[in-house]
Amino acid sequence: MSRSWPTTLLASLLLFSQIISSIAQVPVENTFKFVNEGELGPFVVEYRADYRVLNIFANPFQLCFYNTTPKAWTLALRMGTVRSESLMRWVWEANRGNPVKENATLTFGTDGNLVLANADGRIAWQTNTANKGVTGFKLLPNGNIVLHDSKGKFVWQSFNHPTDTLLVGQSLPLSGPNKLVSRASVEKNVNGPYSLVVQPKLFAIYNRTKLAVELAWFDLGNSTLESVKLNSGNQRLKLDYRLAKSTKRSSHVMAFTKYNTTLTYLRLEIDGNLKAYTFNDGDLDSPRWRVTYSMN
Repeated sequence: MSRSWPTTLLASLLLFSQIISSIAQVPVENTFKFVNEGELGPFVVEYRADYRVLNIFANPFQLCFYNTTPKAWTLALRMGTVRSESLMRWVWEANRGNPVKENATLTFGTDGNLVLANADGRIAWQTNTANKGVTGFKLLPNGNIVLHDSKGKFVWQSFNHPTDTLLVGQSLPLSGPNKLVSRASVEKNVNGPYSLVVQPKLFAIYNRTKLAVELAWFDLGNSTLESVKLNSGNQRLKLDYRLAKSTKRSSHVMAFTKYNTTLTYLRLEIDGNLKAYTFNDGDLDSPRWRVTYSMN
């Protein structure tokens, strides 16, 4: 004899309730909300910016709000240390081209979504990870900002969302996001004309104002390029690249150095030049930043 409709409905509701209750959430004590207000930072940073630091850091990285024009704030990751007394650089940005104003908020709620919103509630940027199993937030020592599940698996990571910069260990896959885009100018934090793009047969810098290729790397022959990754090791700075149907990575060595290049970033500059900067934190008697590669 089949179950009556009310009994079936009740069973379905109970099952639905169990599913909802089993969805992983961020513990309340691990949520946060930061407001863009208060005193400005006193140290020198890139683009001559004003900035406010957030209590999210992993030496030498720290999350901040910054602006180069009044009332136009960007959420960004700063690289460098106060004790080095050298310029601190912006190596990742969340909301380029869509700035927020004073009293904007950065919120990480129990639903696992990381949201940047103006004081009026208008959302400028978010990770779109609500109710997707996120249980925690971390800024890793390599500069990767991650939202992870209960098993430590990354649900979202900033390494998958570059602007004009790659950090060591960060990749540009053909499947996307597959490019870096330059900044328009020191004052204007919007996309500029240059892009560094991974394509099936080419890894190249383009200039959209000239509709031209500025630089092309790697002779792939009949192979297809799948990804390019910034890497370091054995006092070398290199680009590892993987080809389709291959289990191996090939490498293009960009520079040989006499020091550790782990804390390096590769930047597609405002002028279209491609440069690598290494933060040499181990030598107290020398400048902290070194240019370890320059295309021009």
